[in-house]
Amino acid sequence: MASRHGKNRIRNFQVLNSRNYRVLFVLLLSVEVTGCTPAAPRSGIPMGWRQLGSEEISLPEGIRIFEGSNSDLPLRAWYVQVEESDPRITTRVVLSEDADRKESASEFADRLGAAVVVNGGYFRMDLNPARHVGLLYIDREMVQPTFQSVVRDTLRYYMARAALGFTQGGEIDVAWISSRNDSLFEWRSPPSNTEGMPSSPLDFMQAVPWMVRDALAAGPALLQAGRIQIATDQEVFFGSSIPMVHPRTAAGYTDTGDLILLVVDGRQAASRGVDLVELATIMRDIGCVEALNLDGGGSSTLVVDGTLINRPAGGDYQREVMSALAVFHRRVP
Repeated sequence: MASRHGKNRIRNFQVLNSRNYRVLFVLLLSVEVTGCTPAAPRSGIPMGWRQLGSEEISLPEGIRIFEGSNSDLPLRAWYVQVEESDPRITTRVVLSEDADRKESASEFADRLGAAVVVNGGYFRMDLNPARHVGLLYIDREMVQPTFQSVVRDTLRYYMARAALGFTQGGEIDVAWISSRNDSLFEWRSPPSNTEGMPSSPLDFMQAVPWMVRDALAAGPALLQAGRIQIATDQEVFFGSSIPMVHPRTAAGYTDTGDLILLVVDGRQAASRGVDLVELATIMRDIGCVEALNLDGGGSSTLVVDGTLINRPAGGDYQREVMSALAVFHRRVP
């Protein structure tokens, strides 16, 4: 996908989403449907965003937090806007140092002294130590490579899933990534997988090197050039619970290069959670031009200034996670 510096990539693949949710999309978001492809919603999801003041939470200059709600759906959500161009601010992909490779967002924040922490990518929580599911790349070192393929119902699907990357200079990119040896490669569009019809094996001659400092994969991608285009099937999330309504965490960036970190509560009376189209709609409404879905459900956690902001899955218990995004602020002489 294009970074804010205008890498012009092909953006002509169809948006593919679960058929089970088309009626819901029409009722809630006024979606037009042509054939089997849902179009982008005509209108957004009103959230009544307001910025939290210094009397409510203390944040350094260049980092702002907003809260919003929609009583009709119902939803409660928060997002942090980070001015990555500020030389005092840097966002890093971080990895648990505990023996089981899992820490809560608050533990990450306390250990690292981060101003903001949200949960990161998918991981195998049933393993000890935990194992990251998909790319994890920190300080230009490969912690976990991408999955080259998966088998579903005896069919092998070749993959390039969406990842979020940060360059040394503070630029942000969301792209479809595959790893080879210790290098990362970016694809102009994801493989043309659909359920029951795998794509051909990836031809690395069609990819270009992805030069980032830190990166983590999750998915699917949500936005391209400010438009909702969700790569659920292409990234081989069909047949999973990923497209359903859940608590959510998402990351993206605006056309000015600001990082957006969003958490939507779910599985509670005050906030039911969102599906992928609703998540993409909220990210678009905030002003993101590129965005992807991160790990969600009980993992969706936002800690700001050492304080748990949301109610993960309806409570204050923080599930331990393997990776996270941590925002740091330092004084510059």
